[in-house]
Amino acid sequence: MSAISRRSVVAGATAAGVALGALSSAAQAAPDVAWPTVERPADLRRIVWWSAAELAVAIRQRKVSCVEVMTAYLDQIDELNPHVNAIVARRPRAELLAEAAEKDRLLAAGRYQGWMHGFPQAVKDQWNVKGIPTSVGFFGQPGVPVAPATSDALLVERIRAAGAIFIGKTNLPELGLGSHTYNKVYGTTGNAYDPTKSAGGSSGGAAVALALRMLPVADGSDFFGSLRNPPGWNNVLGLRPSFGRVPELGGEQFVQHGGVTGPIARNALDLSLLLSTMAGYDVRVPLTIEEDPEVFTKVRRTSLRGKKIAWMADLGGYLPTQPEVLEVTGAAIDKMRALGATVDRIDNLNQAGGTFTNADLWPTWLVFRHWISGNLNFPVYNNPAWKPYLKPETLYEVEGMLNGIDGSGPITAQQAWNMSVKRTALYQSFRLLFEKYDFVLLPTAQVMPFDNLDSAGNEVHWPAEINGVPMSSYHRWMEVTAIGTLLGAPTLAMPAGFGSSGLPIGLQVIGRNHDDAGVIELAAAWERETRFVEDRLPSLVAP
Repeated sequence: MSAISRRSVVAGATAAGVALGALSSAAQAAPDVAWPTVERPADLRRIVWWSAAELAVAIRQRKVSCVEVMTAYLDQIDELNPHVNAIVARRPRAELLAEAAEKDRLLAAGRYQGWMHGFPQAVKDQWNVKGIPTSVGFFGQPGVPVAPATSDALLVERIRAAGAIFIGKTNLPELGLGSHTYNKVYGTTGNAYDPTKSAGGSSGGAAVALALRMLPVADGSDFFGSLRNPPGWNNVLGLRPSFGRVPELGGEQFVQHGGVTGPIARNALDLSLLLSTMAGYDVRVPLTIEEDPEVFTKVRRTSLRGKKIAWMADLGGYLPTQPEVLEVTGAAIDKMRALGATVDRIDNLNQAGGTFTNADLWPTWLVFRHWISGNLNFPVYNNPAWKPYLKPETLYEVEGMLNGIDGSGPITAQQAWNMSVKRTALYQSFRLLFEKYDFVLLPTAQVMPFDNLDSAGNEVHWPAEINGVPMSSYHRWMEVTAIGTLLGAPTLAMPAGFGSSGLPIGLQVIGRNHDDAGVIELAAAWERETRFVEDRLPSLVAP
C-alpha cells in the first residue's frame, strides 16, 4: 500500500488559474485552460497524485524534472502493477530515464514540446508504438509470434508530438473483444478496487492504471462499451467521442464502424486536454470531423441546475440489471434532481416518437456487430496457423458473420442495409428526444464487477445470467452500451457511486451528436458536487 495519498498533496496544488503562456496549438499547451498552480512537493512520491493538468504545470515551470516524474511513476508501477496486471510490455527503466533526461535538456534549452512534455504514457495494446510489440492480446503467445512495431499509430504520433514518453502498453482482451480484460499473452487484469474482480474491458488495463495513479491520463477504444464499462467499474471518467472526432488510419474509411478512440482521465479537465490532443482532422480519414480540437480546452463551467435529463435506467425492465446497479445509479439520479436538474424516466427508446422500439435493439445490434467485427477479424480467423489459438468470443463474431445471427446463412447486403435503416430510425427517435432533453443517462453496465474466478478456481469470462435471465452471448450483459454506439453520439462515463459491495459503478451520459464538449461540461459539474474520484480511493493507494 502506498503511504502517499491525494489528500496529502492538496496543500501543494490548488485550483487557482495560471496561464502557461500563449503557445500555438492544443498539442502544445492550450492557452485558454485555467491551469492550476503547483508547488514542488517535499516528498517526490506525491507527483503521481497530481492531476494531468497539475503535472503539466509542474513540468513546464520546472518545479519538478522529467526524470523525477518518470522515477515517481515507475516506482508506483513497480509497487502496484503486480497486484492488478494493468500495464504490460514495459520498456527498461534505464531507457525511460534516459529519455526523461533528454526531455529535461530540451526544456532547459527552451524547447517545450507540449502539455504532455515528459509524461510517462502507456497506450492500449492495440496501437503501434515504434519499438514495442503490439499483441492485441493475441500475438505473442506461444505459436503466434510478433515483432516490435516499426512505426507509430496516428494516435501515438499525436501524443508523442505533445511530449509524452511511451513506457509500455495497457492490457486488453484478445483482439479487443469483450468487456473483461484477459488474454493468453499477458493474463487477466484485476479491478483497482478489488483485484479479484473484473476490471471491465476492453480498456480495462487503462482504467485500472489510471485509478491506481500509475498513469496521469490514458487512452482507450470503444465498440461495445470499452470506454464506459472499465471507467465505470474503476471510478474514473471515459469518453466515447462522436464518430469521426478522433481519426484512425486503416484499410477501410467509408463504413461507419462501431469502434472509436477516446480519452480516460480522473477529472473532466484532464479528459478534455487529452481529447484536444487526440482529436482533429486528418486528410487520410475522410469522415473526420473538421472542428478545431482547441474547442475542448475551453469547456465552460456550468452546473446541473436547469439541465433536462432523460433517465433510461433498465428501459422499463427490458434490460436485465442487477438491483445494486439500479440502487447506486438511481441514488445518483436523485442527487441530480436535488441539485436542480429536471429528470424524467424513459422506459422506451421511442417514447418521444419514432419507430425504433426496445425490441429492435438487440437484433439490430447483432447484425451490426457480426457484420463489422466478423469482417475485421476474418483475416485472423482465416489463417490456419492462427485460428486454433482464437478464443470462443472471436469465433462467435466471425462465424456469426459467416452463418448469420440465426444460422441460416451469411449476413447479406440486404440485411446490412436493413440494419442501417434501423440505426437511422434509432437516431431519429433520439433526435426527437433531444428536442426536450439535454442529455440521456443510463448505467455503464448491467452488473457490478464480477469475480475473475469461480468457487472452483476456474476463470470466469462473462456473466452467464442476470437476475436469473440467461445471457445469450458473451456480450449480452453489456447491451446497455449498444445505444450510444449505434447512435455514433458522444457518450461519457462518469462515476455514479459505490454499492453495498464497496465497488463502483458509473453513469453513461449521451449527448447530441458532435456535442462532445457538452457531456464533458456535465461531468465537470457532477464531479464538483460528488468528488467520488478524490474521496473514494482504492485500498491499494488509500492512506
